[in-house]
Amino acid sequence: MAHRPRGDMIAETRSKLIAAARKAFGAVGYAQASMDDFTAEAGLTRGALYHHFGGKKGLLEAVIAQLDREMSERLNEISRRADNPWQGFVDECTAYIEMALEPEIQRIVHRDGPAVLGDPFQWANQDGCIGALIRNLTALKKAGFVRPDIEPDAAARMINGASVQAALWIANSEDPEAVSAKAVAAFRSMLEGLRPAERVQ
Repeated sequence: MAHRPRGDMIAETRSKLIAAARKAFGAVGYAQASMDDFTAEAGLTRGALYHHFGGKKGLLEAVIAQLDREMSERLNEISRRADNPWQGFVDECTAYIEMALEPEIQRIVHRDGPAVLGDPFQWANQDGCIGALIRNLTALKKAGFVRPDIEPDAAARMINGASVQAALWIANSEDPEAVSAKAVAAFRSMLEGLRPAERVQ
């Protein structure tokens, strides 16, 4: 029987640990999740966890990175389904905020993430998020959907800050549904301020 490539074995081990940890973090939260429980569920040892992730905190980072990739894929699909580029941009931005209502994202990304990993604005994914916003806004401006006096790099940071703060507000509120409705309405109004007067209806 041929030996499996080492890279495949490493990827499988990491995948098993991430899946078990994601299930535990989503069900009971980071603080209550037991490393022994999810290593046992994955059929692995604590040694494997420490070797691949350095500990429970590193595993949380990996789970959040996986969720972030999945969220990005969903947001891109939402944008693609829109009738025009501007609507796609608005739908994508507001969908990110509304995802804070989903229990797994709410607990892992917006509650446990900041509590364990610190300020979300300092996370590794922030540069990528801002870069994507700058590219989108630059294209929208070139196509006439954004006012000529709007600087994409400045607007990108404002939008990123507002959307992250809105998601955190929703996730940590006593009434997430009500807060989401208020946040999305305010956010949509803010985005309308980027548009040329002749395009605002």
